[in-house]
Amino acid sequence: MSVWDDLDLMLDSPTPSLSVASSARGTVKASANLKMADDVSVLRKAMEGLGTTEKKLVDVLTQRSNAQRLLISDAYQKATGRALIDDLKSETGGDFEDVLVAMVTPPDVYDCREIISAIKGAGTTESVLTEMFASRTNKQIVAFSAAYLAETGKALSHDLQSEVSGEYGKALILLSEGKRDESTKVDAAKAKADAKILYEAGEKKWGTDESKFVDILCHSSVPQLRQTMVEYKSISKKSLQESIEGEMSGNLEDLLVAIVKCAKSTPTYLAERLFKGMKGPGTTESILTRIIVSRSELDLLDIRADYKKLFGTSLYSALTSEVSGDYGECLKRLCGGED
Repeated sequence: MSVWDDLDLMLDSPTPSLSVASSARGTVKASANLKMADDVSVLRKAMEGLGTTEKKLVDVLTQRSNAQRLLISDAYQKATGRALIDDLKSETGGDFEDVLVAMVTPPDVYDCREIISAIKGAGTTESVLTEMFASRTNKQIVAFSAAYLAETGKALSHDLQSEVSGEYGKALILLSEGKRDESTKVDAAKAKADAKILYEAGEKKWGTDESKFVDILCHSSVPQLRQTMVEYKSISKKSLQESIEGEMSGNLEDLLVAIVKCAKSTPTYLAERLFKGMKGPGTTESILTRIIVSRSELDLLDIRADYKKLFGTSLYSALTSEVSGDYGECLKRLCGGED
């Protein structure tokens, strides 16, 4: 039985005990004894002269919260007349540069720049858009949408309309509004009705009415969607995820499955994403950087625990095997330990 099967069983209980992101579940905590002048001095010396002392950069930045890093960045600018982020870009390179820059960037701006990279490059990287919109809360989506407008001068929904199409595009645009229901109350009658609509739009008919799936999955609150999944299984004898996988394909399937998985457990979904980032020939470092940095103060402890349940090895061990050098050391420090 897989972890996802276990989560399906938990959905059948009256009060599902699923992982919920909170700062208490992060691996990175604010330093209780922050001395900005000392940190600025260490960072400055690490990048002055011939060669850069990468270990010093890792030691300081991985042991501070994002809010503290931003304060240190301001102090660094005042002390040196240069932006810390510019010096990091100048003195480091590759994946190591990317993770350091991510750490000294506000979360909303970092998410926004990941979205920009996904839709502005040569071809749209749908897997990044899927991960971001499925795993972020309304508050996070509203924040990175505002940052997107500030950075590009355009509304995110406007650019999505030109970059993604079909029901997949409609679903992303709906999610980009950041208006998904966040009520904690469950309407049992509505869950039954929605389950019936989904069944009749998919399993019961020839051809799938994808718009019904998009409408319900992109508007329902997490507790409501969990109850709809329970009702769906009682009608269909299949899980909602199984039906989506059987009835759909491509980017829309990936997004709707991701929404269902995140309704069960966002940390479990992200643990899977990390595994896929390290599986096969070559490692997709951008996935590792994005998830580990962005979740390090939210729920990385839960992601670590779910990774071990899913794959039988610790995330720390997997990182040790797959990434090396200063970049690997930085990710392992953010990961916070072996278990």
